[in-house]
Amino acid sequence: MAKSKKANTEDYRSLEIDALNGKIQEEEMRLKKLKFSHAVNPIENPLTIRHLRRTLAQMKTEQRRRALGF
Repeated sequence: MAKSKKANTEDYRSLEIDALNGKIQEEEMRLKKLKFSHAVNPIENPLTIRHLRRTLAQMKTEQRRRALGF
């Protein structure tokens, strides 16, 4: 079974640096909103927070990799 919703690291590698930075900011804002809404009223699937956190970490890893010149 293929995971079509999960983005691969190749997807982040193909983005321009500005697009990657914008996407990181969007995902950080989305994570903050999701955490806040979960604190106020529990969301149906709390695993979405974990998935979003991991996706954000993958994007930040790619950003750091580029900054180091790899």
